[in-house]
Amino acid sequence: MTDPAVDDLDLVQACREGNADAFGELVRRYQDRLFPTIHRLVGSEEDSRDVLQDAFVRAYVKLSQFQGTSSFYTWVYRIAVNAAVNHHRRKFPRLIDGGDDTRGDEFSPAVEMRSREPDPAEHLDQVERDAIIQQALSRLSLEHRAVVIMRDLEELRYEEIAEILEIPIGTVRSRLHRARSELRELLAGLLSDGRSPHPTQSMH
Repeated sequence: MTDPAVDDLDLVQACREGNADAFGELVRRYQDRLFPTIHRLVGSEEDSRDVLQDAFVRAYVKLSQFQGTSSFYTWVYRIAVNAAVNHHRRKFPRLIDGGDDTRGDEFSPAVEMRSREPDPAEHLDQVERDAIIQQALSRLSLEHRAVVIMRDLEELRYEEIAEILEIPIGTVRSRLHRARSELRELLAGLLSDGRSPHPTQSMH
């Protein structure tokens, strides 16, 4: 089943009626969209693939709970993020959540760094810039990292992030403000140190 015109809800219904190929089509549609987010949260490519597989297994088991009030992608995205968060907490149990603030709409340093034209004096190509962003992200708390990834790199709306993380929109904005401020400092430090970390460096 590979017809792009088939609606996600139709595929979900077909799966509920026993058509295993229908869920396989949902996996094919969204695995490539979900993987970058999981990888940024988890760090290891191998672990990210395991988390992605686990997320789809959980989605299949919980399919009866999908009510269709949100898109299937939003629903499975939430499951994938939660799977990545749980994996990270099991692997790195020390987790410090940042406090709240009331702001959060200033321009993101990660977006700015990714989108700007390369500076010949720095000799940073896109891969190197992405690697530095990844290293800086790895130093944020998991809560802060998640909102930066979803808002600034995945470009999700505040309402979508709040729904996925099951937190108020105000909390999304406050976490994002603090995360961007911390990320700006981290990026400045990495760039001034002249570091060019390996793109696959693990998160700690």
